[in-house]
Amino acid sequence: MGTGMSSGKSTKQNEWDRFSSFKQRGEWVELQFMAVAAKHRFAVSKPWGTQAYDVGIEHGANFLRVQVKSTTHRAGGGYRCMFRPRHRAMQTYTLNQLDLFAAYVIPLDAWYLIPATLIVGADHISDAMLCPIQPPVKKKSYRYECYREAWNLLTMSRPELAQCHVPPSPPSHHRRPGSRRVTKGSVRLDQMRLDSKGQDATGFER
Repeated sequence: MGTGMSSGKSTKQNEWDRFSSFKQRGEWVELQFMAVAAKHRFAVSKPWGTQAYDVGIEHGANFLRVQVKSTTHRAGGGYRCMFRPRHRAMQTYTLNQLDLFAAYVIPLDAWYLIPATLIVGADHISDAMLCPIQPPVKKKSYRYECYREAWNLLTMSRPELAQCHVPPSPPSHHRRPGSRRVTKGSVRLDQMRLDSKGQDATGFER
């Protein structure tokens, strides 16, 4: 579990820059996740010994293994979050080790609950763009927005999480020469889009 400590410009020291090590900041982020999960009335626990996951979540008969990540790294139109066990390492996680990623965009106080099958499944990815804060050049920058503040995923079973998929990217609102105009209207990301009950909460890898 590592953290990257990259921050944007600020007139005062950011609270996440006050930690003396990546490990210390990573432990703080885990506590933030546990506090928010508990606020949503989930039972939380820490695993004994060395495990690939950071936090256990209990809901009824379900037990989910959650790996907590974070980012302060602004890249282009959003924040880049790494999903490897260690920054710059070649190791990867497996679906036998965890069920869900909880990615925290620290500067915007935004959480993403992303099923592990989307990150370490057949189409393994090592990083993802989160919290697009301006129209991105690549439409796929929006592909995980349906998992932003998706705390209801913690009520799902492991088989149910395994059925989740990345929704198609929404159409671009920027016209290119010779392209057809995109009509206005809401874009349904997919059937897994979850109601965040009105919440619109606004690193490198932890």
